[in-house]
Formats: sequence, structure tokens, C-alpha cells
Amino acid sequence: MTRDLLLAFDQGTTSSRTIIFGVNGEILAQESREFAQIYPQEGWVEHNPGELLGSLVESAKAVFGYSGITPGRIAAIGISNQRETVLLWDKKTGEPVHNAIVWQCRRTAPQCEELKKAGLADKIREKTGLVLDAYFSATKIRWILDNVPGARARAETGQLLCGTIDTWLLWNLTAGKVHATDYTNACRPRLRLRQE
Repeated sequence: MTRDLLLAFDQGTTSSRTIIFGVNGEILAQESREFAQIYPQEGWVEHNPGELLGSLVESAKAVFGYSGITPGRIAAIGISNQRETVLLWDKKTGEPVHNAIVWQCRRTAPQCEELKKAGLADKIREKTGLVLDAYFSATKIRWILDNVPGARARAETGQLLCGTIDTWLLWNLTAGKVHATDYTNACRPRLRLRQE
């Protein structure tokens, strides 16, 4: 069988989409599945990690189901995702320790203000190329470590994995064999939160 098609997973803020492209870039089949937005309080936005994964899997099943295209024809897979959304999960069980904290979430704005008052904004910008803002992943990771009981201790003993949504999806789609990301995603959450 010829592997001549490309599969794209587009895991966005409100839905997951699967698209199969032909050799000339034409769309042969596509399907999407929406998922819930969770607003625990004003300014906070979360996603259920299982629902993110489930919506992607369901869209993929639908695409292959109605198109008649077999997975054996797929030459490569690409993942596009909501870049700054982040989560942590148990590396053995795959259980998330908390819902994914979405890029839109402003819960860590006070933490960012504290870092600015401590004079770290320029240092962070110099090291990361990013402005100090709750939009980015690092303060979200810190929030999970500081606010989910046991998360920091589990992370310090190597029991947890962390990543943006592409990492979560890839880890699950490979049955926990691959914990990786694309370098364009990896550069986003690399904000150091402690003074050196």
C-alpha cells in the first residue's frame, strides 16, 4: 500500500479537528468535535484533558469511517494545538493531576505582577524572548505545582510529566512511549520562575 496522504490533528480552543490531505495539499476529508470550556471562576479557563483527547480520537474515527481511507495510507501526521495551554500528568498511569489550564486563563496574573515588582521582567524577557504575562505556560505550571495537593512533591520525585497539548496528545497516541514536543511549542513555556 502506498503511503501518500498526510493527517493533521488541529486541537484548538473549542474543538478538535482531523484533516486528511492529498498529495497536492487538497483536503480529502475532515471532521471536528467540540468540547466543553470550563470556567471555575471569573478569568479562569480550563479544559478536561480526557475530553480533549476523546474529541480528537472521535474526529479521527469519523474521518476514517466515512472517507473510506485506511490509516495505512498515512505517510505523516502533524499536530497543531493551542500552544500555551498546559497540563501535568502521572507518567505511569497517565492521569492528569488537574484540568489543563488554557492560554486564555488569567489566574496567574497576580503572580506575574509579583515577579515584575521583584524586577524580573527584563531578565525573563532576555532569557525567553517573551514578555512576563499570564498568557504563557510557566506560571500556569507553577500554579499547578503550588495549588494541587502533592503535585510539587510528585514532580520533584520524577512521577509527573508536563507539556502543552501537543505533548499530551502525542504521549497518549503513542501509549506513553513518546514524551516530546515541537521546538516551536517548547520555546513557549520555558520561563524560569526562580531567581538565580
